[in-house]
Amino acid sequence: MREILIAILLGVIQGLGEFLPISSSGHLRLFQDAFGWTDQFGLVFDTWLHVATLGAVVVYFREDLANMATAAFSRNPERARDKRLAWLVVVATIPTGMIGLLGGDFFENASLLFIGFAFLGTSALLMGADLLSRKSLYPAEGLGWGKALLVGIAQGIAIMPGISRSGATMAAGLALGLNREQAARFSFLLSGPIILLAAGKQSVDAMLGGETGPGVAATLFGCTAAAITGYLAIAGLMAYLRKHSFKPFAIYTALLGTGVIVWQLMAS
Repeated sequence: MREILIAILLGVIQGLGEFLPISSSGHLRLFQDAFGWTDQFGLVFDTWLHVATLGAVVVYFREDLANMATAAFSRNPERARDKRLAWLVVVATIPTGMIGLLGGDFFENASLLFIGFAFLGTSALLMGADLLSRKSLYPAEGLGWGKALLVGIAQGIAIMPGISRSGATMAAGLALGLNREQAARFSFLLSGPIILLAAGKQSVDAMLGGETGPGVAATLFGCTAAAITGYLAIAGLMAYLRKHSFKPFAIYTALLGTGVIVWQLMAS
């Protein structure tokens, strides 16, 4: 029962943190390292949680994703907007994947002190995002190819635990002319391919390292918790950003980062 409860807790953390701008990887590292859960709930379990949150994206954006998939190679001018959005997601994924392959291991093994500073970085990104927030200059599919690459680079930087992927991509979107809702939409659509790539890389790393995960029941409960909370996080943030700012998330990550830094300095 203890194993199942821990799995559910980690699933909730992953589901909320993957889409709310607070960094799921940073929170998972904090809990796993602080309570000694890393050996039991390591890469294998993290991989399954990523798959579960990918399911949340697919369910919430099922119509958008279906339209993008069927329009990607269409010559029908009426499908041009969906086609462009599909290829913008592909283009933005390229730099993220390259950064992940080149520097993923370095960032994933960062110390908790480094992660504390990364949380402060997320807070700064979110405060900057609020300053940049304005009326949308164009919808997400109106981004240029160069701007899509910049959003992808921002997402690549977020492989560092403590830097929020959604926070980094939404801040980049806002800086490039999207409003909060449009920036969030593009961020969530962009999350699908990168979550899939991250799960694939973690699977390979886990197999090469001979790692094992928790039991089947714990994995199922954890994945269910991640999928449900992930879906609720997407829906809730999309609704929240129509009228509200990133300020609460900026304050939260600033306090968390400061707390982690103080904790690590006192422990050293």
